[in-house]
Amino acid sequence: PECNVTFAPEELIRYSRADISMAVSIPGGLITPIVADAGGKSLSEIATVTKDLIARAQGGKLKPDEYQGGTASISNMGMLGIKHFTAVINPPQATILAIGAGEKRPWVMPGDQLGVATVMTVTGSFDHRAVDGADGARLMSAFRSYVEAPLGMVA
Repeated sequence: PECNVTFAPEELIRYSRADISMAVSIPGGLITPIVADAGGKSLSEIATVTKDLIARAQGGKLKPDEYQGGTASISNMGMLGIKHFTAVINPPQATILAIGAGEKRPWVMPGDQLGVATVMTVTGSFDHRAVDGADGARLMSAFRSYVEAPLGMVA
């Protein structure tokens, strides 16, 4: 919750609902449609909403309230094979996650055995006027926990 904020000139605005903007490439640029109340949706609902928003964004059929606002952003270049990048914060938001491609890498498994794991790089960018670095680190740690044990998101 500490990262779900907006830095305004006179105040720090904290949001109880996570409206997540997602970067979508369209002819001539980028648009950020919003998955409204993402925290209140199941993974299957988020997948359905995401597919619909992307299709309508690429077709130029989004309404302004579907791409204006948002409390934090996600940018995924992993689908293009980009392993690592740093996303630029989308003001007035204070948080954006940059999702890189998953790739097979040697990994030390439980029991100190060497194995192969699919590993991806995720980079968080935070406006430190609004988000303390320790809070950003806790967000990244929570994200990692969910990605490494995804069944926890459906239980």
